[in-house]
Amino acid sequence: MESGELPERGDIVLCTVREITPHGIYVDLDEYDGMNGFLHISEISTGWVRNIDRVAKVGQKLVLKVVRAEKSRREVDLSLRQVTNEERRNKLIEWKQKEKVMTILSMVKKKMVMDDRQFSELVDKLQGEYGTLYEALEDAAKRGEKTFASMGLPQEVVNEMVTAAREKIASPKYEVGSIVEMSSNAPDGILQIKKALVAGMNASGAAEIKMTYVGAPRYRVRVTADDYKQADKITGAVLQKMEESIGKHGSFTSKKEMSRKYGGGA
Repeated sequence: MESGELPERGDIVLCTVREITPHGIYVDLDEYDGMNGFLHISEISTGWVRNIDRVAKVGQKLVLKVVRAEKSRREVDLSLRQVTNEERRNKLIEWKQKEKVMTILSMVKKKMVMDDRQFSELVDKLQGEYGTLYEALEDAAKRGEKTFASMGLPQEVVNEMVTAAREKIASPKYEVGSIVEMSSNAPDGILQIKKALVAGMNASGAAEIKMTYVGAPRYRVRVTADDYKQADKITGAVLQKMEESIGKHGSFTSKKEMSRKYGGGA
């Protein structure tokens, strides 16, 4: 961040505890050149805070939300109680990713004996192509040298980045889930349901397929693969096999659940 930049109201920021007082906690905003921040005791919890010393320790990292930022004061008012679990988790993942990126790129800079100008140019190219440095290196861990094919980078730099990325970054996985409702009117209906589940499990494709019983007549199908399109395509094949197996002697419906990406970020 530039030294004169201020966070905006509602931003989620990573902070380091500097001082604890009876009225609140003073922090440094890590991503804003150590800008001063204050967490008032009323913004720590929805309930009464009996002992503020038990909330945090000096030097501890906190994920906080900006409630007010004024240029004239050069101090940001923050909240802990307004931060959701999802916001906290996402911010910590982002922070870990940035630390990992800087470790990898610092290794490359040192190995290639790059000066600050060369390093800055490399960073600008990666961000210009991918938006974030982590996305660039995550793709490098997965696709290798192809990631940087159109960027005009020296081959030795490409080799070092790919090697370092594959050592430090685990390739992400994508999961697509569906809730299936199926029943069979056949005399051996239970057996037919089991056959449909087996048919789905045997669908071809390089993916991990899991099926769990939710409660009659509902089942959860989860397909995990290296990329979203692959997981989505295989999910379609799994559901088709199951529906074909049930056939005309029963009913079959499916509803897609929210997909998710995991791994590669911690």
